[in-house]
Amino acid sequence: MIDHQYVEANGLKLHVATAGEGPTMLFLHGFPEFWYLWRHQLEEFGRDHLAVAPDLRGYNLSEKPADVAAYATKHLVNDVRALLDHYSGDGKATLVGHDWGGAVSWAFALAHPEYLERLIIVNAPHPAIFLRELATSAQQRAASSYMHFFRRADAEDRLSMNDYQPMVNIVMGGSSRPDAYSGEDRAAYLECWARPGSLTGGLNYYRAQPAGPPRDDEEAAATGEFLESLLASRSYVLEVPTLVIWGMQDQALLPGNLDGLDEYVTDLRIHRIEDGSHWVINEQPETVNTIIREYLG
Repeated sequence: MIDHQYVEANGLKLHVATAGEGPTMLFLHGFPEFWYLWRHQLEEFGRDHLAVAPDLRGYNLSEKPADVAAYATKHLVNDVRALLDHYSGDGKATLVGHDWGGAVSWAFALAHPEYLERLIIVNAPHPAIFLRELATSAQQRAASSYMHFFRRADAEDRLSMNDYQPMVNIVMGGSSRPDAYSGEDRAAYLECWARPGSLTGGLNYYRAQPAGPPRDDEEAAATGEFLESLLASRSYVLEVPTLVIWGMQDQALLPGNLDGLDEYVTDLRIHRIEDGSHWVINEQPETVNTIIREYLG
């Protein structure tokens, strides 16, 4: 049974769905999802864990700061820390993230490894690897070019046209298994996207970033130089045991984001789902659950 509650975390009121009791598993969704992405995981892992799936700041039923700067990574990381302080206390947790939730999970694990027993990532690149791919791969730059549109002032108007049909096309139309989404699922997503400020909150994650993907070779070279300066500190090497699950048909985050990942994660397992897309959690929930369950075991 899934319970719904509100939690004060890092100065915001966040809506949270929970199931079960035991060691904490915290699940973080991405764009344009909400807690509902993890409904099958709440049911499965709530059998022997306290499974926790918030609406991230800006989304659905959670509070939505108006200032774009409030969506900078440091604030998202502090949200996670506050949630773990609330639900996990002194115990270590398992952190699971997809898409933007995965990006936040990587950032949190690098900043606060002491909170985590393990990290599980689904189709979200390690930040250093992603910068490398943006700097060196024309294919990844092209695949990421949509981010420039998401940063535009008219993105909400464009994405909400015809009862959010562009959003439906992104999620369900971009899936390798569109029939995985029921009428109930579609209605839940439409209700979320239509909540006042929810679409803006999600897009502000993109707008809060210093820059979008490189548009040309000159910008790509600058991205590469920035990456080199960061790597010199070795601050991007993670020692938390990590499982990465990757739908290999992802059209936005290409498989090159897995290459060399073991240089940045000292205890790494990668599981590729060959026929999965970026939306593999919705497409193949039982497969994802089985992979995670085997890793936990």
